[in-house]
Amino acid sequence: MSTEQLNLFSGEPQHDQFCRMDAFYPVRRLSAAAKPQPFPVGQTLKLPEHYRFGGANRDSMSFLEETDTSALLAVVDGKVCFEEYYLTGGPEVPWTSWSVAKSFVSALVGIAIEEGLITSVEDPIDQYLPGIKGSAYEGVSIRNALQMSSGADWNEDYSDPDSDSNRLQPVMAGQGSLSEFVRGIKPAVDPGTRCQYNSADTQVLGLLLAAVKGTTLSEYMQQKLCEPLGFEHPGYWLLDAEGVEMALGGLNLTARDYARIGELYRNNGRWAGQQLVPESWVSSSIRSDAPHLEQGRVIVGGHVFPMGYGYQWWVPAGSAQEFSAVGIYNQFVFVNPKKRSVIVKLSANRAYGTSPDERTNREEETVAFLRAINDGI
Repeated sequence: MSTEQLNLFSGEPQHDQFCRMDAFYPVRRLSAAAKPQPFPVGQTLKLPEHYRFGGANRDSMSFLEETDTSALLAVVDGKVCFEEYYLTGGPEVPWTSWSVAKSFVSALVGIAIEEGLITSVEDPIDQYLPGIKGSAYEGVSIRNALQMSSGADWNEDYSDPDSDSNRLQPVMAGQGSLSEFVRGIKPAVDPGTRCQYNSADTQVLGLLLAAVKGTTLSEYMQQKLCEPLGFEHPGYWLLDAEGVEMALGGLNLTARDYARIGELYRNNGRWAGQQLVPESWVSSSIRSDAPHLEQGRVIVGGHVFPMGYGYQWWVPAGSAQEFSAVGIYNQFVFVNPKKRSVIVKLSANRAYGTSPDERTNREEETVAFLRAINDGI
């Protein structure tokens, strides 16, 4: 591993780093599928010159440049209709997922339940992970962790150097273990009462999967997602000092392989005639099924995030039944079933996390931009 270090949420350009995260962390490799399934090419989709946001017309290319976009990919009806790369991105370049990884972890939890490795989503996590007894996760159900409603004491404010999310950075850099970190988290409120976005919730789900399968998260993903989805390119998971995958956001894949999780869920868990993820799991994952999960109620770093939450998927407001995997620095896998579309935007927005506000983080604006692309379908 390199002695180089990331300097996140500093305003510095990150596109030279996000394309080579294996220079900063130990990794566990994912292979391309034994039988890759390239997306066919469809009718060319034209990028809109402008989109509407904040009561004004905005220039699309300026937005892509300002958010340090590395990849923009649109798949419509299972066919690639738009694909462009910028900066250090490229069709064979694995780009860091950040929290887009959470949606892959959720899919694997659903598969593990279908396989009988986990009895029920209502089971307490410590039933399978006794080592977390005494932490915030003792007695917390798998469902509550999936819905970021564990009740754990947590602050995911990227602009606050003392936040829990920023305290994770030394652990990610090899100073301690993720397992020890989550065992030290204390409860704050009753589980299932508040959706407080918490990356540790996903890390616990990753530990859960490794425990019930008796293998690594990478190996389980290779078997259950990479192979049947026909991944075209190699990828990797970032690891902590103990060789545990950073389930909270350490996946690295190409844009086309990120699109596969969106296309899988757009098709209700089916791929090439196989039901890879139970349809009922997909349905539960992409909706907010309790008041505290609804749009306008989800808390991220002390402020309300403009989407609802499901099982590690975000649910934008509106009637289009959209859903999205979202990661910091403007990583998006945005799905619109009515338009039959999956749009991937991979980015390194250098201003991200320098404040807690939309003016730097630009997540609402990204949704508006992606919706403008869908308007052209």
